[in-house]
Amino acid sequence: MVKEMKKWHRNSIYTEPLSPGCKLCAKGAKLVLLVTGLCPASCFYCPLSEKKRKKDVIYADEWKLDNEKDTGKILRECELINAEGAGITGGDPLVKWERTKDYIVLLKEIFGEKFHIHLYTSGLKNGERIGELVSAGLDEIRFHPMPPFWSQMEKSSIGKIIKKVIREDVDVAVEIPAIPGMEEEIKSLIIWGDGIGLKWVNLNELEFSPTNADELIKRGFDVKDEISSAVKGSEETAISVIEELHEEVSLGLHYCSSSFKDAVQMKNRLKRRAKNVARDMDIVTDEGLLIKGVVECRDKNFVNSLIERYGIPRNLIRYDDEKKRIEIAPWILEEIAEDLKEEGLDCYIVEEYPTADRLEVERTPLN
Repeated sequence: MVKEMKKWHRNSIYTEPLSPGCKLCAKGAKLVLLVTGLCPASCFYCPLSEKKRKKDVIYADEWKLDNEKDTGKILRECELINAEGAGITGGDPLVKWERTKDYIVLLKEIFGEKFHIHLYTSGLKNGERIGELVSAGLDEIRFHPMPPFWSQMEKSSIGKIIKKVIREDVDVAVEIPAIPGMEEEIKSLIIWGDGIGLKWVNLNELEFSPTNADELIKRGFDVKDEISSAVKGSEETAISVIEELHEEVSLGLHYCSSSFKDAVQMKNRLKRRAKNVARDMDIVTDEGLLIKGVVECRDKNFVNSLIERYGIPRNLIRYDDEKKRIEIAPWILEEIAEDLKEEGLDCYIVEEYPTADRLEVERTPLN
């Protein structure tokens, strides 16, 4: 039977089997749990931000944990996005394998055996501990061999680790960036993986980030267009490899575009979270962002003055202690902004993410 190459979201394509983790990511139903920013690898294309890179920090999506025992934030974030699974990432989670194991056990205990957990690793450190993570409940492990190994996996140390892990009760995969000019190496890796029994190989569109831009430019890479951070030629590389090999191999092949991550995965996760964090005073956009009215005022008691003066329902106004400002339903603020200008108060319509960091993306002055 000829394997069909299926089109998916935002130019992504795949052949069966497709990881359950990828399906949940598309729904925005996967918690991204960064257990540490430490990593033994030194990939020139690593996109990790400065606040995480080479630092032993922990994030549940955008929510930074105070310490490794601050697990309430992990569970709360799962609840807020109605998570059906988690992707454990880094850095490299195996650097802190005991912490990783504890989190796997916790997530399975709280959310059940069907809660799908996959993990990314370079396989360079603590590979002998993977069996313990599988016993704890890990469902899928995605190895990330560095590019020099792609054409010589049989001889590499990570290749030996992968072959050993395949005997465990876990789905074993490889996930790498589609680097232009390395088509032959990628094909060699896929053929090797098919021969040893990998479940699937995921090819990600290579992207520019603030932390990898210098290294990518140094190697002659460029962005593919003015509105994208993706590397020119990466998508073509992935698709050409899959087109050539998909009928020859039995493992699943998946190309994941950069716009898939932003316009599908991220958008759907934001929408899931927005439903749970939006207040009566907030407007939720089609993109899952929150629109708020904001009065720049550090006097908490002024909220009561506004309520009395304009008869504002209490569920449509509040003082935000975190940002030291008054938040109010935008449709009400539009009516009273000119009055507040006479009192020297600046008023805005603000659009922000529904995430823990509440990143502001747009601010429009009203007065």
